[in-house]
Amino acid sequence: MKKIVSLAVFTLAMLPAAAQDTYENARLLGADLNGTARYVGMGGALDALGADISTIGTNPAAIGVFRHSTASVSMGIVSQQDAKRFDQVGKTNFSFDQAGFVYSTQTDRNSFLNFAFNYHKSRNFDQILSAANSLSHASLGKLAYGKSCQLDERQGGYSLRENPNGVAEGYYAPNSNNRANTYTQWDHVYTNGVNWDQDNFDPSEPYKNVFLEAEGYEFDRAHSGYIGNFDFNLSGNLDNRLFLGVTLGIKHVDYKGYSEYLERVVDGSDRYIGNTVLADERKITGTGVDLAFGAIYRPIDESPFRVGLTIKTPTWYNLKSRNATLLINATDYNKLNPGLRNWGYDEFSSGETYEFRYYTPWQFGLSAGHTIGNYLALGAGWDYADYGCADNRINDGSYDEYGNPDSYSDDVMNRHTENTLRGVSTLKAGLEFKPDPSVAVRFGYNYVSPMYQENGVRDTRLGSIGNWYSSTADYTNWKSTNRITCGLGFKHEGWNFDLAYQYSATKGQFFPFQSMNFTDIVPNDDGSYNYEINASTPSDVKFNRHQLLFTVGYTF
Repeated sequence: MKKIVSLAVFTLAMLPAAAQDTYENARLLGADLNGTARYVGMGGALDALGADISTIGTNPAAIGVFRHSTASVSMGIVSQQDAKRFDQVGKTNFSFDQAGFVYSTQTDRNSFLNFAFNYHKSRNFDQILSAANSLSHASLGKLAYGKSCQLDERQGGYSLRENPNGVAEGYYAPNSNNRANTYTQWDHVYTNGVNWDQDNFDPSEPYKNVFLEAEGYEFDRAHSGYIGNFDFNLSGNLDNRLFLGVTLGIKHVDYKGYSEYLERVVDGSDRYIGNTVLADERKITGTGVDLAFGAIYRPIDESPFRVGLTIKTPTWYNLKSRNATLLINATDYNKLNPGLRNWGYDEFSSGETYEFRYYTPWQFGLSAGHTIGNYLALGAGWDYADYGCADNRINDGSYDEYGNPDSYSDDVMNRHTENTLRGVSTLKAGLEFKPDPSVAVRFGYNYVSPMYQENGVRDTRLGSIGNWYSSTADYTNWKSTNRITCGLGFKHEGWNFDLAYQYSATKGQFFPFQSMNFTDIVPNDDGSYNYEINASTPSDVKFNRHQLLFTVGYTF
């Protein structure tokens, strides 16, 4: 498939009250293992050892270990294994990953006060996701039809009828003129593009809504963009035993995703009659801010062993989302059934622009480090955040005295987030061996536990405004991530040159849409009603990535 829709195609409407759903927002949670080549080469296990600028956000006290000023820049390439180019996103891409400095000042014989700034790419969104599988008496259009059979938002559906422009809309209830939150953008394009009779309608006929089933699907999505962290740090130490630090983090979000979802449609006799294609482009931009507090302590004065503690506030995101969505109905349903009226448009589009807020959960970290002589350093760490506590928020259309939008929690979506996302642990271990004072060899391991519950579902039947703005129905329940790293370092006078390699592997299960069983509201000739099953067929997917990272730094 090739790109068939762009944000430039549609005029997008701004609505004051907005939020997003659990799966859309989850991409903002967590962080890649990224930074300097030394940090990556040791699996990120430097939070208690310190003296690396990439610890500025993971344990701010680790910047207080520096005894000299330093500056560094890091860049490299990232390559996705077993992927094919889609929407101008290739499997191998250049990445500018880090740039920063530490300014160290001595305040006493054994005490220092350090100032630092660092930019690093905490998330690299570049990813190509492809999936294909069969379907049995199911389709995304059938899911839209099934939701319409519920007739009421409180039952997980909506009541369909035409607005004054002759376009089908999903309303809160049969006697309501308010649009149902359960009536998503993809419901809207499938209803009008495939299911709904667009011709003149005889009121004596019982219903003007149908569904078509599919024998299989194909899906492609290209993610691109990044989250860039701009971190400002103040840190120091007391008598070379207690190190304290604080970091103010400012995040910049620039995400783009483009997907095409194709279904091979069949008629009631299982004859192939063509395809439907849902093309969707979404961009998310905005900023976030957070604070991190850290401490490192050496419990035994004569020993280099140390322990670390980090507490990180939520990241308070203020974001804007834009989407353009197009449904192409390339079926021969009307031609094969000439007695029917004109069912569905050949093309039907939707698009929205809206602002929303999202607050990530608190994060906590424990770490330990030890050195043996000047030739071996060992580090370990554990970070934890309960992603089920993430706060999806709705802008209420008003603004505070500083011009920032006021918001309140989307309680319906937050309950779904609590039941869908897990508490996530990140385990880090690494070592650095110096056979010579100018040469370092590094190894590391990094494990991230699953974010999603195994039975997690992107539930568009919830009465949340986050569903109103949903333009795709697919979701992926990613499992744990394993990262294996290694690296080399070389020092010459004040310069250091470091190289790291990282292999990251994640498996997941892709679903084209949620499964739903329902009772058809159109009676049979004998007055009975059909019980319909619309089962989504999952596909196993994986996201395996290679990274080669290079850092050059200077200490003065």
